[in-house]
Amino acid sequence: MSNLQSLKADLLKLPFADKSVQSLSCMHVIEHIGLGRYGDEIDPCGDIKAIKELKRVLAFHGDLLFVVPIGKAKIMFNAHRIYSYEQIISYFPEFDLKEFSLVPDLHTKYGFIKNATKEIADQQNYGCGCFWFQRKTCNLD
Repeated sequence: MSNLQSLKADLLKLPFADKSVQSLSCMHVIEHIGLGRYGDEIDPCGDIKAIKELKRVLAFHGDLLFVVPIGKAKIMFNAHRIYSYEQIISYFPEFDLKEFSLVPDLHTKYGFIKNATKEIADQQNYGCGCFWFQRKTCNLD
C-alpha cells in the first residue's frame, strides 16, 4: 500500500482536529487504559478519558467500531475491565447504535451473534461486545 502512513499516537491525546475523522475503530484497547498493565499510568478514569478523546475527533455522521469485553461490569486487577451493555450505551449518548453483535461466552456453541440483544449481553461473563456507533448530525458536546 504505497499511500499508507503509520504513526504512533496516544489515545488520550489524539493528533487530530475536533470532529475531523470519518471512521474510527477501537478494538480491545479501552478496557486496558489506566490499569498500568502495559506501562501506562494508573488512572481509574483512563478508559472514560480515552472514550472522550474518540468522541472528540469523530466527525458528524462518522462511524465508530468499538469492541470491548461485555458481561457483568467489573475490573480484573492489572488486566482489563469488563463492561455492561448499558455502561457502553451510556458513554455514547450523542451517537446512534447502528448494530450490536456479540461473541458470547459459549462461542463454540453459539458462534457470532449478529444483532444481539441487551438481555443476551447481560448474561455473559466475558463476551466480546461489538458496537457500531454513528455520531448524530448535531449535538451539544
